[in-house]
Amino acid sequence: MKTSKLILPLIMLCAVWCNALAQTGETSDFGQFRHSNTPQGYDSLLMELNHRNAVESYTRYVNEFINFDPSTVDMSGTLSDDVYEKRLKMMATEVQLPYNDVVKRYIAVYTSTRNGMMERVLGSAQYYFPMIEEALYRHKLPMELKMLPVIESALIPRAESSASAVGLWQFMLRTGKYYGLEVNSFVDERCDPVKATEAACLFLKDLYKMYGDWTLVIAAYNCGPGNVNKALKRVPNATSYWEIYDYLPRETRGYMPAFIAASYAYTYHKAHNMNPRPPAYPIATDTIMVNRMLHLEQVSSTLGMPMEILEELNPQYRINVIPALDREYPITLPQSSICDFIEKQSEIHSKDTLYLAKYLNVTNLSDASIKATSGTSGSSASTASSSSGKVTYKVKKGDTLGGIASRYKTTVANIMKWNNIKNAKSIQIGQTLKINK
Repeated sequence: MKTSKLILPLIMLCAVWCNALAQTGETSDFGQFRHSNTPQGYDSLLMELNHRNAVESYTRYVNEFINFDPSTVDMSGTLSDDVYEKRLKMMATEVQLPYNDVVKRYIAVYTSTRNGMMERVLGSAQYYFPMIEEALYRHKLPMELKMLPVIESALIPRAESSASAVGLWQFMLRTGKYYGLEVNSFVDERCDPVKATEAACLFLKDLYKMYGDWTLVIAAYNCGPGNVNKALKRVPNATSYWEIYDYLPRETRGYMPAFIAASYAYTYHKAHNMNPRPPAYPIATDTIMVNRMLHLEQVSSTLGMPMEILEELNPQYRINVIPALDREYPITLPQSSICDFIEKQSEIHSKDTLYLAKYLNVTNLSDASIKATSGTSGSSASTASSSSGKVTYKVKKGDTLGGIASRYKTTVANIMKWNNIKNAKSIQIGQTLKINK
């Protein structure tokens, strides 16, 4: 396999960059473990990841922070109304954050350190909020809307509600697809923090065009415009959430108070002796686009990286397979592992037969590769010409362009171009394909 003229300089640049990060102490803690298949000191972190991704964690959050009975909240140890009201007024926000007895009870829940949920959220926010704030700023939306995914999912990227809403922003399938999120057997972009945030921004802008009031927008985001519109009909001339509070679904009645309480807790967490719990995954990450199918275990086993870390950083891949057959897909890695990934791509992809055979029909991959490179031919095998640098391949039953492209370390687009194929699904058994090496 020939090395691109750009690869060596890129590898050298990465090596210099990683060395510089190491000298300045800016690599993540994961850097010290990434060369071992059994990282020491990660047991508790992996347990935390497994817990966070469990449906039970999300269900507990909803029950304890959203759907609780405010009248049952222990109010001992709370501050005076004047303090809460003054602090809320000091928060410069475009979204109105009024103070009342219901809000006070939600603040008491969100500032409690009893179960540690908000402290975990504060830690996860260190990773998720920068990307969310960037999108809100770009779409000219109020920055305080970053608290919506806290209320929706407690910043659990694979959270799933009883109504099958999924991801940080809890998109239903139809709404997610309407705003361009891909959902299939391999990918659920509702769990992709970047793409789901982009879709959420578009949805919020559409809702604001409908209502012109952010409290109504927040309510509609939770229960849908239909329920908000029905509540508005019950209260003629109403223009805000609190005016239709009694006519909203039970969960939504707790939604705006939870939003205010979470915003308060995030802003004043130090005043309530809450400390962010460091997330169990690296905060410093980077993204690389891949153009061939890849199983996350290929990366994990080659780089000595715990699968739980890869799964947490790439929650959109439902079965841990990146289906890059006819388009590129991103893989997010700890920043300290980017260089290793680039340097070891050949080793990573050499494990296709081990991890991807059932997806690519590559059970004969090794034999086909040997025949292709040795110049032998057969009735159902490829033939190679060492002088021309080209391979001819006869399509067999079960073959796909993606699988063939993976065998010869090229792309579906290239094979379609070399053979003037218009539709990737139109190849026929017995058809001969030309492949440039």
